[in-house]
Amino acid sequence: MDKSLHSLPRRLVRFIFGICCFTLLRSTAFFADSIPQGERAEERPNIILILTDDQGWGDLSISGNPSVATPNLDHLAQNGVLFERFYVSPVCSPTRAELLTGRYHFRSGVYSTSEGGERMDLDEVTLADVLGREGYRTAAFGKWHSGAQYPYHPNGRGFGDFYGFCSGHWGNYFDPMLEHNGKIVEGEGFMADLLTDKAIDFVQANLENPFFLYLPYNTPHSPMQVPSIYWERFREKQLSAHRYDGQEDMGHSRAALAMVENIDWNVGRLVESVRETGLLENTIILFLSDNGPNGYRWNGDLKGRKGSVDEGGVRSPLFIQWEGKIEAGRIVSKVASAMDLFPTLLSLAGIDYASEKPLDGKDLSPLFLQSDALWPDRYVFSYWEKRASLRSESFLLDEKDQLFDLRSDPGQRLVVSGQFPEVLARMREIKQAHVAEVTMELPQEDNRSFPLGHPEFKYNLLPARDAVGHGNIQRSNRFPNSSYFTNWTSTQDSLTWEVEVLADGQFEVEIYYTCEEDVLGSTLCLRMGEDVLEGKVVIPYVPQLLGAEEDRVPRQESYEQKWGRMSLGKISLSKGSGKLSLKALDIPKGKVMDFRLMTLTRI
Repeated sequence: MDKSLHSLPRRLVRFIFGICCFTLLRSTAFFADSIPQGERAEERPNIILILTDDQGWGDLSISGNPSVATPNLDHLAQNGVLFERFYVSPVCSPTRAELLTGRYHFRSGVYSTSEGGERMDLDEVTLADVLGREGYRTAAFGKWHSGAQYPYHPNGRGFGDFYGFCSGHWGNYFDPMLEHNGKIVEGEGFMADLLTDKAIDFVQANLENPFFLYLPYNTPHSPMQVPSIYWERFREKQLSAHRYDGQEDMGHSRAALAMVENIDWNVGRLVESVRETGLLENTIILFLSDNGPNGYRWNGDLKGRKGSVDEGGVRSPLFIQWEGKIEAGRIVSKVASAMDLFPTLLSLAGIDYASEKPLDGKDLSPLFLQSDALWPDRYVFSYWEKRASLRSESFLLDEKDQLFDLRSDPGQRLVVSGQFPEVLARMREIKQAHVAEVTMELPQEDNRSFPLGHPEFKYNLLPARDAVGHGNIQRSNRFPNSSYFTNWTSTQDSLTWEVEVLADGQFEVEIYYTCEEDVLGSTLCLRMGEDVLEGKVVIPYVPQLLGAEEDRVPRQESYEQKWGRMSLGKISLSKGSGKLSLKALDIPKGKVMDFRLMTLTRI
């Protein structure tokens, strides 16, 4: 490494190194298009990985919840293997990083759920990367939540086709504004249904090629929107009692379970489409959630919810079906983790992969393909926002260093620290070592810029989420994901993005905005260093909030708007890093606009 790099912040060095690694991989026939198909299509099993958002372990009838009916998901479990003790991270983006890399999320640079902290470092290799270079057609449809700008974008992380959104949550689930391989598009219908339609089309388009389909649904994450046919089943439904009865928001729980039943229907029709194509016996189908439930509701007496490192925050369902290969009705009680899916799926696909970085995950396939597999005891570490817990095959050490025997007490009701002093001491030592690793791996400050203008990708999206507002400008909600900026009233106000322009180029600039007719006329200036573009707001687009009429309960997040598109013109940007700023030079009528998104399309 150049000695001059030693003076740079560690995160910035890794960002630069990651860009170099990415470029090298792209130049070495990394993608499936360059690999002959033929016999490989018959040798490799297809893989469908279904991930739900904020669905708890208990939000399934097979988990014992009498208030919800999930026959299609139950059938996946009954027709394959069910993992009784499967763990994910307490929140969304860390789980996504772990299942895609096979490594603890903090090793890949993920420390937050927005504003850039959700991104995996660019020198990480994803499951889609490996499968793609082994001849698989790859697609991701849904909530990405691992970086919006290429090469953090899913098209830069091994997925040949992407349809969905890159943010941590979305503001409207009906006829939503989404993107397809970087280009803004408008969907028709309810989002989970739409994503399933895309998944079915992808399956039918790849009858002759092995494929990896990643289907990360956006539900039952809030806002709590669901089609009426599902909501009417739950509107007045009496839900089962549980340990957190006094803290339950009944309307929220009813809406969440209605969304789960919609997921079940969609999974059912996806599986049936695979069956109809004749591919079911050569297709591995997995189902899991990304964290615990997004509210206090029935969860099998487990302690905690989303965000917690207790059982209720990190225990997830995991079902794996592979007809004819995995014995129906298998149950695995060993501790397993989202990180295990990376090596497990490569093993099932017959791919011998030597990782350049150590994997934290283990190949789980012996546990359900063999009857007498030797399986040593292991520990699984959970961490989020300075809270940490550790699990063994029998015990849990919680964030307060209290020991619980999960064999007899899965609800964490009885502290047994005094009964097992040696276990306590050993688990405290291991947990402290992991916490020390987190401190070493995660940045004190994130110096990674938002990449812009990669020569191999046409579209560049800079949403309000990733911008910093200055002056009077206000964010529409305290949650940055899917937010917009308003109260833009002064020439001293501005929006800025810290960017790294990766190659010289000319770009067509569009802004997604709203502006009333009586305040038209502001002059905008987009600037980065000496590169400048000016344009006027001349076409009105009346603000119209979306979502309230579809919400089943009041939301915490920002409402969405119906956005107009304004062409600002063309700008030439030079390679290099710096601050990209958008401000108003002139505001003749007291207000500029509400701002949602800026796109820069390479010409």
